[in-house]
Amino acid sequence: MFSLHVDTARTWRGGQNQVLLTVNGLRAIGHRAALVAHPDGELRRRAAPLSPSERDSASERGRRWGPGRMKAALSPSERDSASERGRGWGPGRMKEERLELVPLAPRTEMDFAAAWRFARVVKRLQPDVIHAHDPHAIAMAGVALSFGAAAGGRAPALVASRRVDFHLKGNSFSRWKHRQVDCFIAASDAIRRLLLADGVPADRTVTVHEGIDVEHVAAAPPVNVHETFWLPHRAPVVGNVAALVPHKGQRYLIEAAHLVVQEIPDARFIVLGEGELREHLEHLVRDRNLEKHVLLPGFRTDVIGCIKGFDLFVMSSVTEGLGTSLLDAMACARPIIATAAGGIPEVIEHDVNGLLVPPRDHTALARAIVRALKDEALRRRLGESGLARVRDRFTVERMVAATAAVYARVAGTGREADNEHPGAPRSSNQPPRD
Repeated sequence: MFSLHVDTARTWRGGQNQVLLTVNGLRAIGHRAALVAHPDGELRRRAAPLSPSERDSASERGRRWGPGRMKAALSPSERDSASERGRGWGPGRMKEERLELVPLAPRTEMDFAAAWRFARVVKRLQPDVIHAHDPHAIAMAGVALSFGAAAGGRAPALVASRRVDFHLKGNSFSRWKHRQVDCFIAASDAIRRLLLADGVPADRTVTVHEGIDVEHVAAAPPVNVHETFWLPHRAPVVGNVAALVPHKGQRYLIEAAHLVVQEIPDARFIVLGEGELREHLEHLVRDRNLEKHVLLPGFRTDVIGCIKGFDLFVMSSVTEGLGTSLLDAMACARPIIATAAGGIPEVIEHDVNGLLVPPRDHTALARAIVRALKDEALRRRLGESGLARVRDRFTVERMVAATAAVYARVAGTGREADNEHPGAPRSSNQPPRD
């Protein structure tokens, strides 16, 4: 099975991590997988093959590699570089990465020049499945297939990941591009229900919960967050990891922090991430006189290590497809408080492996934080339950196996090459798909 993966984002978020895990996981079970990524994007950088000098350096240091992860022979910077680039290690030496990587991304959703270049890539590689991981990728793939990208009479099947719990857009081009999709892979049942409500047939949707590399998380060195962020010794630390965007709800976390510190004055809050709301959130912190209590350090590459240093992990989202940072926190055995938004209740069971509160309710969020910070036994129980659940239900191996099963079902069933102009009515032999 040969799958061609497309992600057009320049930034690095949970979705891009899932793409890299999927591609490397498929290759690990013997599938051929290629990646089309933004030329200047973080995904392309992390997926790039190791340079000869990096491989030679590792070889000269004794080739001390384990079968599934890199060991201590490399310097910290080399470990980070290699770990980010796929973790393809053999028992006696570092494997040379041979990921087929194509730097290409559209400038806009309707970038016909990029779609034409992508059509040429598809004709050259002849994949069985194209897996589009974001809306612009769906558009580029759909237009490319309408250009006759298939090498023969039948196009490769088009699979699309859906990781956000938003409704599909209703404009004519969006309706057209979504009709080109043979199967949507929803990251949660909550997302799948939205797709069904938007008119996507049930037989063209499937839920595949996202997964993480639990062993990689376990191997990440912990960060002493008190020293790193100059926090008072023994101050309880509440952490959040998410882009600073409206639907992640950090404004409610800051409002909750304002209440928490009135009862637990030593509590500190660390919000890791970057985004459009930074200035607004910084203003809110100042307005609530929380400059000593709430920190916004920005994007960090050692986020897993930071999570290990948190006493409590909080997800304050207003909407959430699933929340892979929750999975990371569970793999770190951190107790969790989260909103009951989107797919989060599919991950967190209230009072079993976390505490759930209503979205947009900073008072309820504050009460839950205070309860957890004051009860060490509760935190330990929630953390242990979370670790057990992520190992059982949310591993990258399970995700990759389920994704491969989708490919097996749809491969060879792709549409006949559709040369109609995007947005034009479908011909009579092309039934509507939404």
